[in-house]
Amino acid sequence: MNNDRQFEQKKVDFETLKSEEVKFKNDTQFVEIARKKAKTDEGENEFVSISRGYFTPQGERRFRRSVAIPSDANVVEGVANALKNMIEE
Repeated sequence: MNNDRQFEQKKVDFETLKSEEVKFKNDTQFVEIARKKAKTDEGENEFVSISRGYFTPQGERRFRRSVAIPSDANVVEGVANALKNMIEE
């Protein structure tokens, strides 16, 4: 069966509202924690992203992986507590 429906791709603009960076491995890699806003014609959505990346030999930032967390205080607090619990003995 042939599906003739086509999906319209919507433009999404991202705005970084605030970010912090934690460098590691002799400052060659980083984790960025950022508060961002995704904007479309239909509205806006705010979220927190945790991204891992590295620096090129020219000093440019390149991202490898990212996860988005809802911009909800309870969710962010839960994730922060879970991260802290991972290093406790």
